[in-house]
Amino acid sequence: MPQETSVSSLITVTDDSFAELVLASDRPVVVDFWAEWCPPCKMIEKSLVELAQEFGDRMVIAKLNSDDNPQATRRYAVMSLPTLLVFRGGEVVGSIVGSRPKLHLRQSLTMHAGL
Repeated sequence: MPQETSVSSLITVTDDSFAELVLASDRPVVVDFWAEWCPPCKMIEKSLVELAQEFGDRMVIAKLNSDDNPQATRRYAVMSLPTLLVFRGGEVVGSIVGSRPKLHLRQSLTMHAGL
């Protein structure tokens, strides 16, 4: 069962739940690699919550704290935060590095997720 974050509509993913919640998902999954100390990460959070509500059941938007989950962070060579990786069928199909306006996020996620 996905763990809800304090921000409803975003799920929390960990190293332990990554395979089940991201790689095995039958829907596109966007994973937001973030950290508490990262101001740009906090800047895009509101946009991600709103986009999760817009996309509804067509896409999952998840958060992964990079400091607490180094395995996934290393596996996908995340070097800058925030980094959004878009997964379809267990494979990375797109990425967005850095803070971006909501319009850019919507367009990029729609394109990468094939919606």
